[in-house]
Amino acid sequence: MRRMGLALLGSTALIGGLGSAAEAEELTLCWAAWDPANALVELSKDFTAETGVDMKFEFVPWPNFADRMLNELNSGGQLCDLMIGDSQWIGGGAENGHYVKLNDFFEAEGISMDDFAPATVYAYSTWPKGTPNYYALPAMGDANAWFYRRDWFERPELQEEFQAQYGRELAPPGTQLELLDIAEFFQGREIDGKTVYGAAIFTERGSEGITMGATGALYAWGFKYENEPGSYDMEGAVNSPEAVEALEFYKTLYECCTPPGYTDSYMQESLDAFKSGQVAMAMNWFAFFPGLYKDPVVGGDKIGFFVNPGQNVEASTLGGQGISVISYSDKQDLALDYIKWFAQPEVQQKWWSLGGYSCHNDVLNDPSFPDSQPFAADFLEAMGNVQDFWQEPTYAELLLAMQKRLHDYIVADQGTAQEALDLLIVDWTETFEDDGKL
Repeated sequence: MRRMGLALLGSTALIGGLGSAAEAEELTLCWAAWDPANALVELSKDFTAETGVDMKFEFVPWPNFADRMLNELNSGGQLCDLMIGDSQWIGGGAENGHYVKLNDFFEAEGISMDDFAPATVYAYSTWPKGTPNYYALPAMGDANAWFYRRDWFERPELQEEFQAQYGRELAPPGTQLELLDIAEFFQGREIDGKTVYGAAIFTERGSEGITMGATGALYAWGFKYENEPGSYDMEGAVNSPEAVEALEFYKTLYECCTPPGYTDSYMQESLDAFKSGQVAMAMNWFAFFPGLYKDPVVGGDKIGFFVNPGQNVEASTLGGQGISVISYSDKQDLALDYIKWFAQPEVQQKWWSLGGYSCHNDVLNDPSFPDSQPFAADFLEAMGNVQDFWQEPTYAELLLAMQKRLHDYIVADQGTAQEALDLLIVDWTETFEDDGKL
């Protein structure tokens, strides 16, 4: 990395001067297959036009993304020159040598992490957490939030009935318990001759779905992974009374207010349930909101958005990713050129306009940003209180344990919330002991 950094310092073949040196060159960028990836393909045409470097893309559907890409990294494969990897991978990417450390490059090129939202730098770029050691540039800000059938909420007869039953206006909820009230109100109701349901939430077990959904409630009740950051002291944090109450709430929401057979649902199932007119509300990532707003059937003035409701605290489950240079690539210099290009404020502004979620302060702090999309203000609010899963190198093992314990309790109806969280501590303790952390 030091040798590469010195070479870059002496090179003039960067943005604006790369074309002649990079003729017939190409880079492969790996990411998940979803709406923002399509926006990135469009955005990257500008990079090719400026530099002459062709961009190839390897996009993998979300349910298979982690397995496919982590296997690629662990095998030292050379498929990817750049990777937009999940936030939870940053620890493993750094410690296992998969990602190039970017500090020297950032310093040489005048790229400052102060130009990006602090929560995204912390979550997507740093390892160890909170240290000025950077293994990615914040690329795609994201959090779990909600959308709803605004046209149903605004029907006078439903407004009147809800007001009489709950003593408040039928409007986006301010708390998790208010969300439950609304879901119960719509569950099994007939609207336009069709039976509808309260909410589409995440229950999928195979990858990360039920964890990403349930933590929306857990974080809102005050759930913590450790009593003190970096201590791996989980007793009384992971299984606190507040955490137990939150998990019981999520199970109640699942049992009372989701469509029939909704036992293994994640992003696509949530989108399908909403677009087909089955549910009044649905949770999903901000990444999908631009497409939803443009949907000809349920978008436009029929849809509304709201940030994940708080309960004891205001909190949202973090999504999003950073972009890293793969250490096994033999095109690291060109990959770094792409990151330098992508970091430019004007590129970041176009990224937002195309449907990506910029993490750059010039975009987020622009006075016009909150009104630039109907969900932009909610995005800013969510990114101010996001919380993430473990970012440990053993992230995959830790996640599998949580997936199992949550799904067994919430969907399979095994045991109690207290037992599920107690057993999760046992699982995680074993993992951290094997990893030499305890």
